[in-house]
Amino acid sequence: MIDLRALETDPVAFETRLRRRGDVQNLGEVVRLAKERKDAIRAAQSLQETRNQLNEGMKKATPEEREAKRAELRELGDRLKALETEAKDKDEALQALAMGLPNPPRDDVPEGSDEHGNVEVRRVMEPRPLGFAAKDHVDLLEGLGLLDSARAAKVSGARFAFLKGAAARLERALATFMLDHHLNLGDTEMAPPLLVNAESMTGTGQLPKFADDAFGVTFGMPKEGGQTPLFLIPTSEVPVTNYYADEILDEADLPLRLVAYSACFRAEAGSAGRDTRGLIRQHQFTKVEMVRFATPAQAMSELDLMVQRASDIMTKLELPHRVMLLCTGDMGFSSEKTFDLEVWLPGQNDGAGAYREISSCSSCGSHQARRAKIRFRPTAAPGTDAKKAPKPEPLVTLNGSGLAVGRTLIALVENHQQPDGSIAIPKALQPYMGGLERISAT
Repeated sequence: MIDLRALETDPVAFETRLRRRGDVQNLGEVVRLAKERKDAIRAAQSLQETRNQLNEGMKKATPEEREAKRAELRELGDRLKALETEAKDKDEALQALAMGLPNPPRDDVPEGSDEHGNVEVRRVMEPRPLGFAAKDHVDLLEGLGLLDSARAAKVSGARFAFLKGAAARLERALATFMLDHHLNLGDTEMAPPLLVNAESMTGTGQLPKFADDAFGVTFGMPKEGGQTPLFLIPTSEVPVTNYYADEILDEADLPLRLVAYSACFRAEAGSAGRDTRGLIRQHQFTKVEMVRFATPAQAMSELDLMVQRASDIMTKLELPHRVMLLCTGDMGFSSEKTFDLEVWLPGQNDGAGAYREISSCSSCGSHQARRAKIRFRPTAAPGTDAKKAPKPEPLVTLNGSGLAVGRTLIALVENHQQPDGSIAIPKALQPYMGGLERISAT
């Protein structure tokens, strides 16, 4: 959620920052409501001071004066009650609209309206010449008898797939390889719930704005008064970030670095007609997710470390990739700054190849922390009086794919394809495949 105090302190500067994203729905209304709420609160405080002065004057007043003051106090009480009600109504309307506003971008995020405004930061490895016409992952896996989308459609519908045999093992091996990489660097592994409540989805920004992309679930017999739905997680960012909802962490414990592997579920309501072939955009996929909790001073360093983590995994798997700094118009709702890592897929665009997103690493500032009520208590200076100890403040949440397992499988299959249609296994992954060096038709 946006920082309403920053909005009230300097509404012009705040609105200018947020409008760098482009046309932000309801922003003008939020600015207006914030001013009206502030005015109502100030008027109520002024009226309360006047009433206090009248009450104080009653002590020295004559009986006749007291009777007149009582009538004035009753009138002041009615006006005060009306102002308090107005302030409360304005606050409720403001809070509801503010939940739909995205995070203001950081000043160093480039201006742009869409992906064309993104800035390439660096490339890691160059695509190797295959020496033959590249196939995409669908032709390669189906040719090896390892992918069956037709039967998945029969069982579940469009945008689902069965992986079979060595491909299923490859997916599992990639997830374990990625987790081991993060754990060897000190992360704490989490195995999160796959169903979360609406409060958790709201905390990380999926609700209310992106309700159409979520899979809602109800269970059991309907109860009197209806059922409270749960949601299949779109990413383990949701349960892991909300692990500390409504809690106060100590600054000395930050940064906290967590990693989780899970299935993810997305309705992809806004992607009709896009990437309908193969595994790139499925309703169900698996992902290893990095989640960080940090102080504002630690945030950018943590973001850079996450980007490097994702890049290092791809380098070990011998996958050419590039790092892109997203512009203001291409960032996610909760992000203040995002780097996308895009992997080279030689089989895309009819064999011409293309870079496609495989990881998105973001700092969300205090946007999620305010929604989920996650704060940290700054460390007090030695000798500080307990009564003057620093007050808790919102911390910074960060998240990033480390990596999307299905897209990594696609990249591995396409980049390591051989002239005979087999798939070479990178050396770093061979121990996770039982020593297998190549996937061939059986």
